[in-house]
Amino acid sequence: MELNTIKPAEGSKHAKRRVGRGIGSGLGKTAGRGHKGQKSRAGGYHKVGFEGGQMPLQRRLPKRGFKSAQLKFNAEVTLGELQALDTAEVDLLALKAAGLVPQIAKTVKVIKAGELSKAVVLKGIGATAGAKAVIEAAGGSLA
Repeated sequence: MELNTIKPAEGSKHAKRRVGRGIGSGLGKTAGRGHKGQKSRAGGYHKVGFEGGQMPLQRRLPKRGFKSAQLKFNAEVTLGELQALDTAEVDLLALKAAGLVPQIAKTVKVIKAGELSKAVVLKGIGATAGAKAVIEAAGGSLA
């Protein structure tokens, strides 16, 4: 095989439709654009979402919801994950080292999911009311 003999596969390339090149082509005169109107004219078109002056869909529908960019810095840890952790003092660095929270995380909260039977001391980590009750019942604390 030589560079000057390479060809695309048979049938993979086809000639571009040439519009406005006479009546015999089937796309002569108006070139498939129909008669008159904004869409038939060169350079005459409108912006995306424009509905001819009618109130556009994106303005007719109610606006709902918002996802904060700060959410990626928040993480959650379950009581079950704390139980599996082999350290008694838990802080953000320990959770990152164990791979329980992403490295980008800045704030961590413990949620009540799973069981906790050993005493753990949380430093710089929040907890839900239910999780806090379970941690304190197991002999742990939040610092």
